[in-house]
Amino acid sequence: MGAAVYILGTATTLICAILLLRGYVRTHTKLLFWSALCFFGLAISNLLTFADLVLYPEVDLYLWRLLTAAVAMMILLYGLIWEGE
Repeated sequence: MGAAVYILGTATTLICAILLLRGYVRTHTKLLFWSALCFFGLAISNLLTFADLVLYPEVDLYLWRLLTAAVAMMILLYGLIWEGE
């Protein structure tokens, strides 16, 4: 059951990223671009969570999961601060 939740979380964030990128292509609003990049990073983080807890439980990927999520949030923060004006 846990594996399905991790896959659904990954799929959800990937779909959100694609929809945000599609919105950016239509409107050229910079904040949509930064949000899409953030969601792509969160999708990678969710995929690493699945790999860490389901596929390779003997390998510790906690630091990589945390790092990708932090970088994704920093990208969004950059977009909010510098492009939000």
